[in-house]
Amino acid sequence: MLCALAARLKGGWKQPRRHQVKVAVVKEIKAQENRVALTPAGVDRLVAAGHSVVVEAGAGIGSSQADSAYVRAGATIIEDVEEIWAQAEMVIKVKEPLEEEWPRMRAGQILFTYLHLAADERLTRALIETGSHCFAYETLELDGALPLLTPMSEVAGRMSIQDGAKCLERHHGGVGTLLGGVPGVAPARVLILGGGVVGTQAARMAAGMGADVTILDINLDRLRYLDEILPPNCRTVYSTPMAVRHALKESDLVIGAVLIPGGAAPKLVRRDDLSLMKPGAVIVDVAVDQGGCIETCRPTTHDDPTFEVEGVVHYCVANMPGAVPRTSTFALSNATLPWILQLANLGVKGAIETSAELASAANTVGGQLTCGPVAAAFDLEAIDPREAARAL
Repeated sequence: MLCALAARLKGGWKQPRRHQVKVAVVKEIKAQENRVALTPAGVDRLVAAGHSVVVEAGAGIGSSQADSAYVRAGATIIEDVEEIWAQAEMVIKVKEPLEEEWPRMRAGQILFTYLHLAADERLTRALIETGSHCFAYETLELDGALPLLTPMSEVAGRMSIQDGAKCLERHHGGVGTLLGGVPGVAPARVLILGGGVVGTQAARMAAGMGADVTILDINLDRLRYLDEILPPNCRTVYSTPMAVRHALKESDLVIGAVLIPGGAAPKLVRRDDLSLMKPGAVIVDVAVDQGGCIETCRPTTHDDPTFEVEGVVHYCVANMPGAVPRTSTFALSNATLPWILQLANLGVKGAIETSAELASAANTVGGQLTCGPVAAAFDLEAIDPREAARAL
């Protein structure tokens, strides 16, 4: 990613005038969300680029980043949450703004965070009404990849097996199967729906623990690649509704790992399909923040992560990486910082006009929806972000 950015800057592209922006790092208020959007090293980079940074008191504590570390890096600590939002020209977060945060947003303010708007029409409409410029990590596209989604997908994919294995234990409602089995006793069977980053990391983790793994996808080239890189206890199967139903009958643990960039996840497992599964089987739907690929899924929290439908345990925590915030914060900041810097340096208009990647991250600009998949999810109209930027 850094190489691609450097190549663009070296290739004769003239960077517009650099802006000086007051950037705010606010504390996450979603249940058990302990990540923070920026490390002290990121503050150091922004300050060196001429920007000022304010950090809400205690924002980094959950990720083991003390206020004093941010101060040493050049940030100012602010106690009052209303004040920090009022001062900020650009707010960077980890998760989407919750309802109590909506009134703090204002026209012309930049927000850069995970939004997942296709799963929440009320949030979509609320952000449009604020008139703010909202950029989503998960829709920023670079050479066909989603570089700001990848690190959290890696974390969530690995955690899905960790948490799924725990849920299989009897006292958590599971069937009582050890994921890797023991000599003389067969291991658990794991079904992974989707062969992207989440699915690949889940397969590696499950295979490493000794499980019998099946991974389904509709991309034959991807299946060929997975067949080459995954260990022998992983098999690949082309995904069809019939193949899914057949695999559900044998599976102890099902991982939902389907992604439609910026859009709602398709429902691959219907409520009626649960009757095919073993009592005490477990579903972990990593796609829950995009609406989920399991029809019976609904978002849960780390405080109360599971529920049961038709005898099947569902684990549907929408911010799984928040449980390992130190790892997640560093992984996220490593990926987002170059783009945060570019957006701050160029401003909204300059960023959208000169960076196809940041244009793809723009979800709302000046009170207009600029993300096609989100518009399709709610039958709304979207305009091209460059058209919206020209009106600024």
